[in-house]
Formats: sequence, C-alpha cells, structure tokens
Amino acid sequence: MKPRGMMRDSYKEEARGLLRALGLVFGDIGTSPIYTMTVTFLVLKPTVENVLGVLSLITWTMTILVSVEYAWLAMSLAYRGEGGTIVLRNVLLPLLRKEGSIVFFSILTFIGVSLLIGDGVITPAISILSAVEGILIIPGLEQLSRDNLLAIAGAIAITLFFFQKRGTEKVADTFGPIMLVWFISLALTGLISIFHVPQVVHAVNPLFAIRFFKENGLSATFVLSEIILCATGGEALYADMGHLGKRPIVRAWWFVFLCLLLNYLGQGARLLQGGPSGNILFSMVFFQAPVLYVPFLILSILATVIASQAIISAMFSLVYQGMNTRILPLFRVHYTSKRLRSQIYIGFVNWFLLLCVLLMLFRFKESKNLAAAYGLAVTGVMTLTGVFMTTIFYLKRAYMRSLISFLVAIYAFLFFFSNMLKIPHGAYWSLLIAAIPFSIILVYTGGQRKLYRSIRPLRLEVFLPSYLELYNSLNKIKGVALFFARDTRRIPAYIVHTMFNNNIIYEQNIIVTIKTTERPFGVKAYFAQDLAPGLRSFVIEMGYMEILDIERVLREAGIEEKAIFYGQEEITSRNIIWKFFYLLKRLSPPFIQFYQLPANKLHGVITRVEM
Repeated sequence: MKPRGMMRDSYKEEARGLLRALGLVFGDIGTSPIYTMTVTFLVLKPTVENVLGVLSLITWTMTILVSVEYAWLAMSLAYRGEGGTIVLRNVLLPLLRKEGSIVFFSILTFIGVSLLIGDGVITPAISILSAVEGILIIPGLEQLSRDNLLAIAGAIAITLFFFQKRGTEKVADTFGPIMLVWFISLALTGLISIFHVPQVVHAVNPLFAIRFFKENGLSATFVLSEIILCATGGEALYADMGHLGKRPIVRAWWFVFLCLLLNYLGQGARLLQGGPSGNILFSMVFFQAPVLYVPFLILSILATVIASQAIISAMFSLVYQGMNTRILPLFRVHYTSKRLRSQIYIGFVNWFLLLCVLLMLFRFKESKNLAAAYGLAVTGVMTLTGVFMTTIFYLKRAYMRSLISFLVAIYAFLFFFSNMLKIPHGAYWSLLIAAIPFSIILVYTGGQRKLYRSIRPLRLEVFLPSYLELYNSLNKIKGVALFFARDTRRIPAYIVHTMFNNNIIYEQNIIVTIKTTERPFGVKAYFAQDLAPGLRSFVIEMGYMEILDIERVLREAGIEEKAIFYGQEEITSRNIIWKFFYLLKRLSPPFIQFYQLPANKLHGVITRVEM
C-alpha cells in the first residue's frame, strides 16, 4: 500500500489536474447553456412535447458527439498524448499506401484546420455578447440600447485580445476555480427548477427525440442546427489533450456533463412553468434568487472570457502546428512563458481574430443572430473527425470501433446538413472566414512545391566533384560556416552560388537539415555521415509542436559557427496566384529570423526565380 502522505499528494495532483481541465478545456461547451435553449425556442413553441424532445436531443447529442466521439474514440487515437486534427492526419498517413489517398486526406486536414479557425472567430463573439445581454434583465436597465450592449461586448473583446501578448500563465491558475463555481452554479439552478417540474427528467429517454422528429417532420431538421450549440467546444477535449493528459480531461468531462445536463433540464422545467421570453438561463436565475442575479451575471461574463481565452490559445497552437508542418507560412512568434512551452503569442493571428470577432459583433448585433452563423464550421470538423477515425480504425482492423465511428460520422453529418440550411441566414460568414486560411494553405503549399522545382536544386552526386575541386584548390576561410537545406541529397541553389560563383568555402562547412517528425514534442540532433572533406551533414529532428532553439541545439553539439548562410528568393511571375505566394513570403519573417539566430553572423543569398 502507498504511504498516506503519497496518497494525499496524489489526490492533490489529481484535483489540480481536474481544476486545470475545467479552466482550459471546458470553457466553450461550458458556456453553451447561456444561449442554446434560448435560440432553439425562438423557432419552437414551448409545448411539453417540444421541450421534452429538445431536451432528449441535447442529452444524446452531448453523449454521442462529445462522450463517444471525442472522450472515447478520438482520445484513443492520441499520438504520445497529443490530439487534434493534425494528429489524426499524422496517425492516418503512415497507414495509407496510395498517393491519391494521401493527397485526399491531406486536403481534408486543410479543410478541418480552416473550419476550426472559422469556428474560433464566432465562439468569442457569441459567448461574450450572450452574457452581456443578461444585463437587460437587471431592473432599471431593461431599456439599455443595443449600441451600448455592443460597446460593452466590444470593449471586453478588445481588452481580452490586447492582453494576449503579455501571456496567460499568471492568470491561468485562476481559470479552474472560476469555472468550478460556474458549473456548480449551473447544476444548482437546474436542480431547483427540476424540483418544481420533475417530469423533465424523462427527457433522457431517446424515444422523446424520435417522437419529436415524427411530429415535426422536416422542420425538426432545422432545429438540429440550434441543438448542436450544446456540443460546440466538444472538440477541445481531444485538441487540448497534450496540455493536460487524457485522464483529467475525461474525468472532468463527466462532472461537466452532469452539470450541463442538470442545467438544460432545469431550463426545460422553467419553460414548462411558463417562463418569460428572452434568455431562459438568466430569467431562471433571476426568478429563483433576484438578489444573486448580478453576481451570477458577472460570473457568466467571466466564464465567457475564459472560454474565449481558451479558443484564442488553441488558435495560436493550431497555427504553430501549421507552421512547423509547413502548411502555413512563418509568422512572428513571441514566447510569453519561460516555464510553459505551450504559452505562445502570434501577433498576426491575434489581430486577425480580433478584427473578425468585432466584425461578427457589429454585423449580427444580437446573440440570436450570431447563432444563425454558428455551428456550420464545428459540425464540419466533427464530421471530418468521424471520417478520419472510421478510416484509421478500419485500416487497423478495429472493425467494431470503425463501425461506431461511421455511425457517429453520419450523426455529425445530419447536424452539418442542418447547418447548411442556415447558410443564407448568416452561416456563410464562417465559410468566408475559413476560406481565408484555406486559401493561404493551398497557395503556400502549392507555391513551395513550385518554387522548389523552379530553383532546381543540384543533386549531391553532381555537386560533390565541383565542391572537392574548389575545396582542394582555394584558400579556405578559417572557421565553421552553416548552411540550411531540406535534404542533403538536393543542394539548394544558394549554396551552389555561394561556393561556386563567389568562391566562399570555409574550413568546415555544415549543412543543417531540420525535419519535422510525426511526434508532437521532442528534439533529436546528430551528425549524419560526412559528405566530403570539410563538408558535414547535421540533422535536427523536432516534434511539430516543439518550440525549437536552434542556437542552443548547435552549442550542445559543439558547433561554434563563424557565419550562417541562408537563401532568399526574389520571385517574378505573371500568375496572380504566385504573386500572392510571393506576397506571403515577403510578409512572413525569413526562416533564419523565425528561429532567432544571431543577426551578426547572417548572410542572405538572393536567388531570382521565374514562376
């Protein structure tokens, strides 16, 4: 048996993990009760049959699309504890044999990443605005103008994004306790309402959902586009697994699930009591305890800010993964914590998200209108996740899990189809926003391939005879020179120009190759075979979420360089797509600056390329 002290420490560590999960993972799905039932019953009459049918759909949607799809199936496909769309791609690609299949699933990954960004824009807008609208229930503030509400929501959003550069490490530890109080409040308020109308607990029976579809026909399909709001944020269970681990997230989810279910049932009970029009959650709390309403409203605003913070941090991580896996251009990255490598800030992403959030706020003006734009992106991601899992389990011969994943994918697709009906009513905005990163990914990846072919790197076996002739005949510069190449079997044009055209050869010339592995973290550096006298190959293998300090890696390997050479391309083209690609390259920092190598040693070699 474990000593009592060790058990006590173990319990404390487990409790700390659960609290962190509440603060970092469940903000989005945890604030969905603020608006889900409200927007659903804007298009439905609050009859007993409709209320029980909607509650049944909410119960089973959270069960299937969060508990089954993410908490069970997806989290069983982690790679060294990491999850997310790019992880699923990295798990699947080694199982594929046909080039066409690899291209197909790579494009699906690009779509999934883009949809996540499109969804990440709407989440802070609808969460913050729906909480701010709770002010209208406070006596004396019922007539507060819409412009004032938008100004308050906009100020909260601007403040939130403004402080991103300073990092969230110092306040992250407070997120968990605040969200714990939030979830307990949701559960208690729900229980009080259930006590007065206990018949709502029958809604856990899926027969009420089936009966709802029979009685409402095609109109029930449109209602699905509002029901799905209860599960938005469920993908965070899988995406954030690398930060906290599987166990605390899954355990915290069962607590969150119970609190959310009790609150939704309580809101249904409030409707059956003849609750007033407007926000059902806020009216329920005000009806139960008017004196506690303002503290609850402040708590709800804090919860939506925490939810928004989690989304923003997730966007930074997602874009960083995209940069390391070379599907996105390099953006300037600031590291806001010396202790936590996941704490990063990407200015371009931050201000792009803020601009889009403000656009959403002032374009839709009300949370019920924002709900018309919300859901399409997240259901698209859930459907794609189901497709990936079905394929992975099938190729791994886990046929039962593959079948369950297939059924989950169909269930998610029904919601996706339902949300497609909202495209004319505003859902096209999430597609427009997602189209921006998707276009950048396609142009950048296509441009990189085209550029690599246009530069025409020299094969190593062709390069070496000329190198040896010059190395043996020229007076060599004392010291070590570094060069960078994707693959030493193909020598980039800038190295050829530097050595052969400019006759610059050092005593020791090291070609550094950086390879991104399928692992999320880990750095391995080593000298490969010597290519020729005075010419060596040094390989750095890094995980796709790793924050790499090249200078430190070089010093640990005993490399003290005198000069660092790198290539820069000056692209000319009449093709508008390649002109846009060149613009992306011009706006993003050079590879050498991205990894913050010493500026006094850098020598850029420009190569003019016609594309």
